[in-house]
Parts: sequence; C-alpha cells; structure tokens
Amino acid sequence: MLDGKRLLITGVVTTDSIAFHVADRAQRLGAEVVLTSFERDRERTVAAAAELAAAPEVLQLDVTRPEDFDALDDELRSRWGRLDGALHAVAFAPRRVLAGEFVSVPLADVERAFATSTYSYAALARLVASLAPSEGASLVGLDFDAAGAWPVYNWMGVCKTALQAVNRYVARDLGPRRIRSNLVAAGPLHTRAAGGIPDFGLLTGAWERRAPLGWDPNDARPVADAVCFLLSDLARAVTGEVLHVDGGFHAMAADLAPSDSAASEPAPPGPSPAGGPLRR
Repeated sequence: MLDGKRLLITGVVTTDSIAFHVADRAQRLGAEVVLTSFERDRERTVAAAAELAAAPEVLQLDVTRPEDFDALDDELRSRWGRLDGALHAVAFAPRRVLAGEFVSVPLADVERAFATSTYSYAALARLVASLAPSEGASLVGLDFDAAGAWPVYNWMGVCKTALQAVNRYVARDLGPRRIRSNLVAAGPLHTRAAGGIPDFGLLTGAWERRAPLGWDPNDARPVADAVCFLLSDLARAVTGEVLHVDGGFHAMAADLAPSDSAASEPAPPGPSPAGGPLRR
C-alpha cells in the first residue's frame, strides 16, 4: 500500500509511541521512513528505531525552532529529493495546563502548549509542501476528540480543537497542489505522553463503558493502520477530515450505567439530576 513512499515520522520516543507503530506498519507496507526527535529524547528515539525491521535514521527537529525545519528541509532534499508524506505526532503541555483550575493557567504555559501541539502542524505542512512531488503528498496528524470538555485535559483540549481548525485550513490552501491534510482522532492509549495526563484512567474508563466496538488502550495498531491508509494513495480524495479510530466512542451520546436502585425503580420524569444514572 505504501510501496515507494518516502515518509517522515515525528514523535517516536519509545516503542509504545503511536508514531512507532505507524513507522513499523509503514515499513511493512513498503515505505522508506526517517524519524525525527527532540534533542532531549534522541537517545530513546534511537533505541526505539533499532527495534524496527529496518532501523531508520533519526534527524533533529524541535518543532518550536524554525531553523530546525530549514535544516530538515535541506537534509531531506539532498537525501531523497522529495517527501511523499509525514506524520505529525508531537504535543507538549506543562502539567498545570492539563489539570487544575482552567482559568488560572498562565498565558505563557498556554502559548507553549499551543506552539508545540498546534502551530507546529502548520510548520510541518510547510515542510511537506516544500518537498512534495508534482503528484502530491499527504500530511496526517494525531488528534484526540475535542467535541466536549473533559474532566481532565483542559487547555490541551483547546489546543486539539484548534488543531482541527488548522487541519481544515491546511487542506484548503494545499489542496490545489494535491497535498492532503487529515487527522486521526484516537481513543486513549497508554503511551509516554498519556503518562503526563492527570487521572488518565478517567478517559480509559469512559471508553471501556461506552465504545460499542470495545477499546484496548494497550493496542495502537488500529490507529497505525488508519494513519497508513491516509498516507496512501487509497485516500487520494480525502482531505480536511478527522477520522475517529476510537471503537465508535465518539458516535455514542451517553453511556447508561444505572445504580442498583435506579436499575430496579423507574426513572423519575424530567432531566436526570446531577450525579444521576445518565453520564456522558
């Protein structure tokens, strides 16, 4: 499915990274892959790369540094001469951006989260556009359902909502050049990044109750398969999309988990009281 494709994969830190599974699947489907890493994580990224079927080279990229994108453009141009696709799998937020009182987070922390997690998607899009062949290319980003306010996630939820808007505008501007832009909204997975989200178990618990197909938070392979589809020519007419790979969680209005008493007694008329059996 990806024979002959030359792909840039960001965000590999350990073998439990979603990006690692994308790189693994892409190689098995015929792609040639290079990885990028933030300098602080480089040693771990190189170790993870060694676990792939063909250990790819790891190139430097701090997505908040324009000069790193310039250097990466030069390196890929001399190495390959083109870029057929890229995965944006980069996000960061200080802990207080993710938890605590939403309105009390300092602007500087929010700006840092936005620059790393959202604006960087547009920066990577510029790189893809610079190196895309005449037949086009594909940019895919990792997302998390931001349709509502979660009990955790806070400003990162805002960043993900903005990421969806950025995706649409990138699709609009680059579409005439046959460059596609799409996001994959994955269900919660146990990754290194998830370890930084306070009370992450609240999310996995919600998926366990509500996803009609079920959801395994330890299996990133369904997400990797969806990313590879969007990177492939099979998705040549798909752009501006948010593809949910979450066991169907996003399509369910609510999960009904009545208490013992509610199960044996008729529900009272009118809206469910706070704390009642109807939970989002």
